[in-house]
Amino acid sequence: MNTKEGKKPGTAAGKGNDTMESLISLCKRRGFIFQGSEIYGGLAGTWDYGPLGVALKNNIKKIWWKRFVDDRDDMYAVDAALLMNPRTWEASGHVAGFADPLVEDIKTKKRYRADHLLESAGIDVKGMSLSDMNAKIKEKGIKSPDGNAIGDVRQFNMMFKTNIGATEDATSISYLRPETAQGMFVNFKNILDTFHPKLPFGMAQIGKAFRNEIAPRDFLFRAREFEQMEIEYFVNPKDWEKTFDHFRDEMKAFTRDVGLTQNKVYELEIAEADRAFYSKRTIDFEFEWPFGRKELYGLAYRTDYDLKQHSEFSKVDLSYFDEEKKERFIPHCIEPSFGLDRTVLAVLTDAYQEDTMKDEDGKEEKRVFLKLAPSVAPYRVAVFPLLKNKPVLVEKAKEIYDMIKKDFNSRNLGAVTFDDNGNIGKRYRRQDEIGTPYCVTVDFDTIEKGTGVTVRDRDSGKQERIKIEELIAYLSK
Repeated sequence: MNTKEGKKPGTAAGKGNDTMESLISLCKRRGFIFQGSEIYGGLAGTWDYGPLGVALKNNIKKIWWKRFVDDRDDMYAVDAALLMNPRTWEASGHVAGFADPLVEDIKTKKRYRADHLLESAGIDVKGMSLSDMNAKIKEKGIKSPDGNAIGDVRQFNMMFKTNIGATEDATSISYLRPETAQGMFVNFKNILDTFHPKLPFGMAQIGKAFRNEIAPRDFLFRAREFEQMEIEYFVNPKDWEKTFDHFRDEMKAFTRDVGLTQNKVYELEIAEADRAFYSKRTIDFEFEWPFGRKELYGLAYRTDYDLKQHSEFSKVDLSYFDEEKKERFIPHCIEPSFGLDRTVLAVLTDAYQEDTMKDEDGKEEKRVFLKLAPSVAPYRVAVFPLLKNKPVLVEKAKEIYDMIKKDFNSRNLGAVTFDDNGNIGKRYRRQDEIGTPYCVTVDFDTIEKGTGVTVRDRDSGKQERIKIEELIAYLSK
């Protein structure tokens, strides 16, 4: 894990774009991810997960849940509603300040993120005010992507506004939640009253959030609908630094759990001028994406801001009473925040590989494969009959498939699939693109000589003969 600050290294635009286009094509071709509402021309910033994408995403969720909830005794799970009383968002500051800098093409009326246009021109926007952005745009003569003049920078609130009930007026306005965090803060008292936890303790949630992004881009990286894995961990303010360091280590460990290459993961200490107004300390975990080094996760010390705000706006006491020390105070909060969709994208971009391998005739051919960690791969094992038109091979292959699947399901080792579609070479290429670590093939020697099956390793392409009675142990290692 690297720890760096300052200027972020980028990736050559052409190479990065090629990689992303190839990955997006693979995701559609193999049933990982599709454009949202594709048959109607799509809807920008929305993506639909296919069967393999769901499997990949669920594997990541399981790993996160095990580390941060099941393996701990101090975490309480919640699943808060997407719609909340609008006063929630007034208290949190979202109504007044949850905004991005917006500019409009004077000719086409298309809207763009002002900071993105400045960054594309090589200008660092960290800490810039709206007036600073306006001045820099005029100084550098920055235009829209269509080459037209742009208007002044203004703030654009990213919350999706909606109306609740039969009438549409000021009293019916609500919002789709832009984050999962507030659902935990407003349930703080419920957890205290029902479970009586002692500090420190946390609340954990996986759920959808919505942001009306001006310019969604980079596939899953910046979308209008996304899923978060978040924790709000409550501590005595005297202990915040120790807890902050603990979750810093846990977040590093999670990047290893899902198989991310560690020299592509960085820590960036966020300067005071660039932190959210409620944060006393923030670390961003950044990743080296094909389109440059950008944020993956965030770790923030939110102090007692949120509980104080909700206590003030709701008129409900959200303090904590320490029975041992006989003192009452508002707990402080450490927030480890993970984007699930960004994790999926990081895992896929990190795993995407191209090489050459000999086909059945010994000719070199290009191969695309996903070098996924077995813990996140949609399928851990694929079982084949050498030929699909030979019943004796198919029957034996299904017997072995059932054996492996039953064992793996009982031990939660991952999914197993049966594949007899196309010739053996096509099946190998398909499973390589899916990211399946092992392919097991039943051939005539399996039946006639009892010499076991061949097991092919995805990364090297090497095949090894394994006895059937030793197969599960071999695949489990």
